[in-house]
Amino acid sequence: MSIDWEKEVSLRSDELINDVSELVSINSQRDVEHKTSDYPLGPGPAKALKTFLGMAERDGFTTKNIENVAGRIEFGEGSEVIGILSHVDVVPEGPGWDTNPFKPTIKDGKLYARGASDDKGPGLAAYYGLKIIKELKLPVSKKIHFIIGTDEESDWVGINRYMELEEMPEVGFSPDAEFPAINGEKGIVSFEINFAGSDKGTVKSFDSGLRPNMVPQSATADIDLNKVQNDELSSKFEEFLNSNPSLKGTIESEGDVAHIELIGKASHAMAPFNGINAATYLAVFLNSLELADEEKVYFNFIEKQLHMDFAGKGIGIEASDEVMGELTVSASILKFDAKEGSIVINIRYPKGDDDKTLSSKIAATLPESGSVKLYGYNEMPHFVDANDPLVQNLVQAYREHTGDVENNPYTIGGGTYGRILKKGIAFGAMFPGDENVMHQANEYIEIDKLLKAAAIYADAIYRLIK
Repeated sequence: MSIDWEKEVSLRSDELINDVSELVSINSQRDVEHKTSDYPLGPGPAKALKTFLGMAERDGFTTKNIENVAGRIEFGEGSEVIGILSHVDVVPEGPGWDTNPFKPTIKDGKLYARGASDDKGPGLAAYYGLKIIKELKLPVSKKIHFIIGTDEESDWVGINRYMELEEMPEVGFSPDAEFPAINGEKGIVSFEINFAGSDKGTVKSFDSGLRPNMVPQSATADIDLNKVQNDELSSKFEEFLNSNPSLKGTIESEGDVAHIELIGKASHAMAPFNGINAATYLAVFLNSLELADEEKVYFNFIEKQLHMDFAGKGIGIEASDEVMGELTVSASILKFDAKEGSIVINIRYPKGDDDKTLSSKIAATLPESGSVKLYGYNEMPHFVDANDPLVQNLVQAYREHTGDVENNPYTIGGGTYGRILKKGIAFGAMFPGDENVMHQANEYIEIDKLLKAAAIYADAIYRLIK
């Protein structure tokens, strides 16, 4: 049976765009400050989950809501189950947007909104692939469990709760990365490095970063003007900005405090070199001032051992693997005040290390006053052979819709739900050469590529379950 998948998507294109627009309108970032017994991760993630499940119920699917932190859409017959894993939570919007991040805007063929590319747009594209198979009443021999999480950008609370209560498939994919296929994901771990603070120095406070998996776009510092002349500070800061034209900044004085804000460029922590880390740049500037001893230790460490060092050489963890590539590190959340100084670093590492070996290596590079401890999320590297039938089926579907025979499956530093499955990979929806706007201001998805991805997903899913 020959099926024109792209035609089937085009017949539903308006509906798909409307559903994506509705879903991205929901601010579904983790909000435990407003959690309740009914909404353990806050109201936003639960609302997005219910909205997605509601779309599936509208289309005649059987659904299940697991405690408002995860959900499932069911389809098909047979004893074997294929998993499709997506998420409806988003990272904080951050500064720098030209539009309202939760009011979808279509401009020049692109739909702008937080979550458009990570992961609401791709998730719904995969869902529409499944919807087309259902509506065409195609014969299938396996089941699909389309599983939706609500905390992928943080601690995976939703998907972990799902695994406690429900059986997880062993085989499947996550539409949360890139084509032609991501068959390997580096290990991911975050550490917090702690230092002594100071209430007698020049820097009254220093603050930057939102999440471990985001390169910080902005950084702020309050400077004690009793320790440095305002004119001298302003002159130095202007000179610093002139020397670093990729940065923007302001300095404002009130009483005996000067408030500095520096703006760089956010990016996903899996590719820190795509961002401009406002925190480490501001630390470099602050390190040029007359500082107290504790301040010198903290800001000197950032400048000498973290700034522009995406490979971790300065903290003794540089590593690479022939298949999985090089280790990367992002200084993601940084704070300094009277009580303490802290730096949360996010590391994406190939096979050969684990949290214990990395911690030991980092500790060996710290000054005497420094210490390191595990900070939340910790996942080992994951890999599926490129010759596996799962990978081959998905890649073939991609090739037939794009004509691309040059690009091959590869490893990324990102962490997707694909790594949960014994034999799971990430599959789309970014195409080779696309700008990666995940976790950045003005996140978008190109509408024609959203539709193309839906056709690829429909074809690929049917190959897995027919």
